[in-house]
Amino acid sequence: MKSTRPTLGAVAALAGVSTATVSNALNGTGRLSEATRQRVIAAVRELGYAPVSTSCDSTGVLGLTMTTYGDLPVPYTEIPYYAQLALGAMAAAHERGYLLMVMPSSLSPWMWLNTPLAGVIHAAPRADDPVRTLLRERGIPMVSEGRPPQPRWGDAWVDADHDAALRLLLDHLTKAGAQHIGLTLPLHDDAYPHQISHAYTTWCAERGTPALVEEYATLPDYFTAERAAVTRLLTRAPRPDAVIGVYSDSGYNILAAAREHGLRIPHDLLVACISEDSDYATTTPPVTTVSLRPDQVGAEAVDLLIALINDRTGVKRRRVVQPALVPRRSTQTQEGL
Repeated sequence: MKSTRPTLGAVAALAGVSTATVSNALNGTGRLSEATRQRVIAAVRELGYAPVSTSCDSTGVLGLTMTTYGDLPVPYTEIPYYAQLALGAMAAAHERGYLLMVMPSSLSPWMWLNTPLAGVIHAAPRADDPVRTLLRERGIPMVSEGRPPQPRWGDAWVDADHDAALRLLLDHLTKAGAQHIGLTLPLHDDAYPHQISHAYTTWCAERGTPALVEEYATLPDYFTAERAAVTRLLTRAPRPDAVIGVYSDSGYNILAAAREHGLRIPHDLLVACISEDSDYATTTPPVTTVSLRPDQVGAEAVDLLIALINDRTGVKRRRVVQPALVPRRSTQTQEGL
């Protein structure tokens, strides 16, 4: 029997709205409540509806660009956060009738000036990235994944709530009995480490506790540099009874440095990090993490970008996604062992 392709009317019926409302929800147009928009998208997912084209632009193609650092390309697809960001953005774009093309910012200026794009999501923006200037010259709508380091009026961005993410870990470790919590902090010029540093020092000041921070360079080998930073923390007097890392691989680096010092986890040291790496569920011991929910960041970035493409009025141009704590044995209290 020939299968019947889901129709716009079927989506409308399932969502309990008109076909015009479905079109507006998918295109980011019209005056719709967020609850209605999400109900339509949920119906699209349930029915597997694939619009031929719901966009009012001439290309129906969105770009997702990943920043490079100088001449060194960053393997973003190997970093769990950015891999999940790309998948979340891709799924959201397809649901709305757009294609999503992942493009490194190291492409030649000719490519950026000539590739037909309806809009671009700029991941990990840096102040010196020429792509931002090229996109502005072309008048292409752009949404930053993360706060731009040198923001302009009217910039649109979607970011995880890094302050809330770090506070989730700090409060969790405090409840687990930690009194001296150390932090390893990367050194580079994007906004992320500055937000983390501010959140940490503010939290410490609120409680009257000393800030125990060791910074490290991210190039050329941040694995070795972060392990050295952990070693500096662990040789302080008094020694921290918990250490937080803020990169995807930080948990592995902290575990390795703790083993070198003969420390048992969680008996002698509590360990946690901000990461999307699912392998932390199988380390020895499993490591507590906070997820920044990059799939949701990607989906929100697509929604905001389509709203800008369609010149939707009254759209909130800055959005923040809340993190989620994933507690594991590396922060389990002695009483629970």
